[in-house]
Amino acid sequence: MEASPAQGPGHPPRIAATADVDPSAIIEPDTVIWHLAQVREYARLGPGCILGRGAYVGPGVILGKNCKVQNYALVYEPALIEDGVFIGPAAVFTNDLFPRAVNVDGTQKAAVDWEMVGVTVRTGASIGARAVCVAPLTIGRWAMVAAGAVVTRDVPDYALVAGVPARRIGWVGRSGARLQDAGDGTYVCPATGERYVENNGVLSHT
Repeated sequence: MEASPAQGPGHPPRIAATADVDPSAIIEPDTVIWHLAQVREYARLGPGCILGRGAYVGPGVILGKNCKVQNYALVYEPALIEDGVFIGPAAVFTNDLFPRAVNVDGTQKAAVDWEMVGVTVRTGASIGARAVCVAPLTIGRWAMVAAGAVVTRDVPDYALVAGVPARRIGWVGRSGARLQDAGDGTYVCPATGERYVENNGVLSHT
């Protein structure tokens, strides 16, 4: 099925013939959707996004511009993904606090029987391969979640988190490189020379 193309400059989106894109989804220019990916109803993919093979984007999910969702990642509604976010292969965003197939009376759960909760990923953040983000939570700007991590609480801007459950093990800059401690609460990116300052557990770009 053909999704609704967004108006604006750029090339029309490229959608593989084997992809399943709901007609109500909005796919903006310069976006590429690869084989066997699925984009559900009323989702919106901003310009310049890449959706890998077998990836899933749930109903109403919003992706900003220039996002990369790698093969077999599962982004369940009501996730909100800002600009320039990387979601690694087979990463999962959950949406149910108390997952059950049935109600206490044994009847099958329907949409009205549970309240969806979502994952928000802020600009420039990266989610590693096979990471699991357990909603509700927010991944901060330019943060990095290590491969295989299980994230159960909010991640600060620029934080590097790893483990099960995920904990902060350092800081990263906008380049993705791990920051070097220069003393007095100052950190330096070895790739770009950018400087950052930590104050009470909050890192800011100077």
